[in-house]
Amino acid sequence: MYRWFKRWIVPNDRQRVKSIQFVITVSFTLATVLVMLFVAFVLYNKFARTAEQNAYLSNQQIVEQVNYNLEIYLKGMADIFEQLDQHIRRSPSVPNDRLLEQLDTIMHTREDLVSLALFTTNGTPLTGLPNEPLRTTSRVTEQSWFRAAMDNPNHLAFSVPHIQNLYKGEYKWVVSMSKMITIDRGGTPFPVVLLVDINFKTIDELLHRVSLGKKGYVYIIDESAGNIIYHPQQQLIYIGLKYENVEQALKYTYGSYEDLSTGEKRLITIKTVSSVGWKVIGVSYMDEIMTTQKEISGFISWLLLFVVVFVLFISAYMSARISLPIKRLEKSMRKVEQGEFDIHLPVSGEDEVGRLSRRFNLMVGRIGQLMDQIIEEQEAKRKNELEVLQSQIHPHFLYNTLNSVVRMAGTGKTEEVVTMITSLSKFFRISLSRGKHIISVQEELEHVRNYLVIQKIRYKNQFEYEIEAEPEVLVCRTLKLILQPLVENAIYHGIEMMQDTGLIRITAAAIGGRLRLQVQDNGLGIPPGKLEHLLTGPSQPGEGSGVGLRNVHDRIRLYYGEEYGLQVESEREEGTTVMIWMPIVREEANE
Repeated sequence: MYRWFKRWIVPNDRQRVKSIQFVITVSFTLATVLVMLFVAFVLYNKFARTAEQNAYLSNQQIVEQVNYNLEIYLKGMADIFEQLDQHIRRSPSVPNDRLLEQLDTIMHTREDLVSLALFTTNGTPLTGLPNEPLRTTSRVTEQSWFRAAMDNPNHLAFSVPHIQNLYKGEYKWVVSMSKMITIDRGGTPFPVVLLVDINFKTIDELLHRVSLGKKGYVYIIDESAGNIIYHPQQQLIYIGLKYENVEQALKYTYGSYEDLSTGEKRLITIKTVSSVGWKVIGVSYMDEIMTTQKEISGFISWLLLFVVVFVLFISAYMSARISLPIKRLEKSMRKVEQGEFDIHLPVSGEDEVGRLSRRFNLMVGRIGQLMDQIIEEQEAKRKNELEVLQSQIHPHFLYNTLNSVVRMAGTGKTEEVVTMITSLSKFFRISLSRGKHIISVQEELEHVRNYLVIQKIRYKNQFEYEIEAEPEVLVCRTLKLILQPLVENAIYHGIEMMQDTGLIRITAAAIGGRLRLQVQDNGLGIPPGKLEHLLTGPSQPGEGSGVGLRNVHDRIRLYYGEEYGLQVESEREEGTTVMIWMPIVREEANE
């Protein structure tokens, strides 16, 4: 496409420059760019103003929500204070056990209630919870909450956050609610100060989760003195007047303004908590709002660039449409390269591409026929190799067995001769199996049992044998004559040279959805160097017993596939275990 576009957009002669296609494309591109520039300018201004207005509105909504949550929380605390006040006023005497029980019940309804105390106007404690001694240096009458209660009788006062220092061992960060009330003492009105401390941690958790952008935050001041009541950086409660422009914030009851007192342009939003006279102040940084505007500007710039490029190459789309049949042909050829030959290209038209598609279909069809022919030839070759391997099994064993029969007949061992001839006849009857290559596991085990009977007589009971099989696998199908070569190896290379009596154990079982036939002996074992290349390395003349493990392994893999075959495990002077893995087949296999 690039070569075509370059050839088209950089003309070689005057005629191409004056072509209608060239003029329309260039005119359309220029008109589109101008329109996009105008639209981008309008959209940027609109989005930038909207982003700034949304920032103002979002800050106001967050601050109002914080103010609402704070008012709800403080109203709940004021209601609890009122309940305590009513219980104390109604009590016939202060203190008394029933009153303390009622106050304790109310205190335990809220985890954020820290303490409750009742003092006379000269600071003498009357009662309180928890029932702990007061600190001797508490100086109750000098506390800010005590003076606020004395200065404004019957008015509930909230203090700034402070460390509670009334009780020994108590150093919690609290906000104190205090109020002067009147109780009945011996029929005479008696003024007292009621104090309730609430844990400041609840207010801190309520406000700490609030954020205005990545750097923005919310803090609270007291509108009467400008003291910072809450700040996410707690140390600023003491030095906040130097960091936050509190004097400017005190002039506003509600609203937003921009502040430059800290060197950074900040948006300040204020809302007053009417019930206690606190001001909730939200601080957000204008550079974050400008970041949003930069993102909008970047987006519009990329959009403009994309539209220009799209319009510039719109004419190339037509050439792409023309080249579509060629791309389809290329895609089909790639599939053929990957080995997929079931492909037929749709042919339309009599042009060069149509004729090329027809020839491609003829070529793919011919390749498919050749592939089918090769598969059939390979299958015939595989079967022939299997038959050749099977035909190599018996001559050597037959010669040795008949030789043994002749020697025993010459020495008059008639009973052994009969046993060997009978076992040999059964052995060859199963070997022949009327030309079948697949027999049942039961027949294969019977075949190897006859072989072991013959060999045990030949070796004069030099070994014992055991044959075990799960009943359900006896009807499974298997390649015939695969156990006898393994047993022959076990005798000739594992047990023959032993001084002690050998043991050959044959088992058949279903393991993990596969059929496993296993031949295990306690013979001399296989050297590690030989074991490593027993099934994969080159065959050595004179090794094995004619057929050997390799032929059995190859027969199984040729018939069932590469994932099946033999697995050999051996330890010197311990013995050898050969496992045959095959699929579980319960019906007669095709031969």
